[in-house]
Amino acid sequence: MAHTPVNHPLRPIYRIVGFITGAYLVAFGLIGFITTSGEEFTGPGVRVLGQGSNMLWSIISLALGAIVLLATAVGRNIDVAVDQFLGWGLLVVGTYALAVLRTDDLNIFGFTMSTVVVTYLVGLLLITVSLYSKSAPKAQAGAPRQVREGRTA
Repeated sequence: MAHTPVNHPLRPIYRIVGFITGAYLVAFGLIGFITTSGEEFTGPGVRVLGQGSNMLWSIISLALGAIVLLATAVGRNIDVAVDQFLGWGLLVVGTYALAVLRTDDLNIFGFTMSTVVVTYLVGLLLITVSLYSKSAPKAQAGAPRQVREGRTA
């Protein structure tokens, strides 16, 4: 995107938010995996941290969280691409889950309404983090917006 800020002053804070989001996904997936062991793989599931989950969604959350944590640790704008891709993916999964929430056969992730809301929030957080975490050398980053517009900072 042409208007995505590069070397944003709050970049370290956004990376921390991305790390916390990934850590939440790992914690939710791990607790869900432990709680749902012995349950059906794609059944209605149980409540985990106030959300509905089953073994399938617990494994997916654990994997997504690990990917986010790994990408955040590596940095080098890999985290920007990963966070953006996974953020949009979580919005798609949340929309699917919202559409099939009241069905028994199609709700394969065992979602409840609270899970849909949290999935949307996590997806939006990852997208926001990806928009403000991009970095580049000063020579390639260009001048800050205030300088380009002829204003003083």
